[in-house]
Amino acid sequence: MRFGSYDCFTLEMDSFLLDGGAMFGVVPKNLWEKKIPADAMNRIPMQARSLIIRGNGKVILVDTGIGDKLSDKFKKIYDIQTSVSSMAARLEPFELTVEDITDVILTHLHFDHVGGSTAIVDGQVVATFPNAVYHVQAAQWELACNPSVRDRSSYIPDNFMPLLEQKVLNLVKGPAIDFFDGIDLIVTDGHTQGQHHPLIKGDTTSLFYCADLIPTSAHIPTAWHMGYDNYPLNLMDEKGVILSRAIEENWILCFEHDPVVAAASVREEKGRVVIDQVIEL
Repeated sequence: MRFGSYDCFTLEMDSFLLDGGAMFGVVPKNLWEKKIPADAMNRIPMQARSLIIRGNGKVILVDTGIGDKLSDKFKKIYDIQTSVSSMAARLEPFELTVEDITDVILTHLHFDHVGGSTAIVDGQVVATFPNAVYHVQAAQWELACNPSVRDRSSYIPDNFMPLLEQKVLNLVKGPAIDFFDGIDLIVTDGHTQGQHHPLIKGDTTSLFYCADLIPTSAHIPTAWHMGYDNYPLNLMDEKGVILSRAIEENWILCFEHDPVVAAASVREEKGRVVIDQVIEL
């Protein structure tokens, strides 16, 4: 779909399984399982879904999936599945190469969002996209480099430290209007400090990349949030603001982790925010 000067496409990176209780926090299982059924181990299917934004002389990739560097033991824990063997193969259907990517917007640095940012080449961990600038919030970078005990397992240094060493990292300080021409960056801190989200602005409809603010379409209700969220009360406030704007300004929401629904518009119904139309991107 086209938004303003940009053509936008979703890119399915990896599928994996996460504990359903962790994904829905205090929401009772008999409610959330109606939305996303669990397996015998209480795990639910998740997608790592990136976004390609092409226009104005740029090819921007938003988040990079889990990547190819993890151990077999780690992959088994989360039942990580990928349909292709390399980032080059993932991009090929879009007639793109890793060299074509000009910018990478990393919403935050948890392993399932940033793993594909680097790759092992000749025994060395290097930036996957050699011509790209990688954009990360400075607050998120500081947290990733000094994680708490709660966060430590989510941050894998090989996924992001080479970006600093190879001088391809741009640390962004706060939200930005027209960070790129026609693309705003909106910052939220409820899931993790310094998560940022691109808003691709169109004349009548805009596209908002939810990342882990609203990881799946099942997480649209304000009180439905993850056990992984560091500041759930803040997140619920942030989500309320975003959903209000989505309704008022006719946004499409792109869901990074929904196993089925890539994107949708929303509307208010009897005081609740619900999906209006499912959108293919």
